[in-house]
Amino acid sequence: MMRTPLLVLALLCAAPAARAQSVAERLNDYPTEARADYVFACMASNGQSRQVLGRCACSIDEIASILPYEKYVEAETVLSMRLTGGERMAVFNSAAAANTLVADLRRAQAEAEVVCFF
Repeated sequence: MMRTPLLVLALLCAAPAARAQSVAERLNDYPTEARADYVFACMASNGQSRQVLGRCACSIDEIASILPYEKYVEAETVLSMRLTGGERMAVFNSAAAANTLVADLRRAQAEAEVVCFF
């Protein structure tokens, strides 16, 4: 008889931990390498100071809170392919899906700039 209340208690205690982990994973789904790449590029564009480091780190954190990592990678891929040029890459310049991905990334970057740089 004592097993049932203990089992229920164990399940109730485990549920919030599982929920918290999934929230943490959702908000921190960008790999460290991707975050570091972003910060290095941001600092190359904005300066090499400690203050800029903090702002760039804030920026990628803000982007990560808005845009899932999968969408970030897709948008970065589209932007990279657009730089390549050529007839085969023309689809990346005009496809509605590609434009939507890039627009979502640009909106996230703009919001991050407002939050972190102003």
